[in-house]
Amino acid sequence: MLCQIIGQAKKHPSLIPLFIFIGAGGTGAALYVTCLALFNPDVSWDRKNNPEPWNKLGPNDQYKFYSVNVDYSKLKKEGSDF
Repeated sequence: MLCQIIGQAKKHPSLIPLFIFIGAGGTGAALYVTCLALFNPDVSWDRKNNPEPWNKLGPNDQYKFYSVNVDYSKLKKEGSDF
């Protein structure tokens, strides 16, 4: 398959940017899904030792990928422990 892509790029050099952007988009999507699978508190890989990982998050833990207006280091806990 890689030989076909290289062959097409040699025959039609105008396709090179298309291959670059499609490859970068696929790589970015794969990295984002990997980040969600590894660091999102909604995903539980070990159900025996940690069945509810979202309960162990503190108020100053950032679990979103990108936060615009919230500084998580300055948040304080509101309410009681469960």
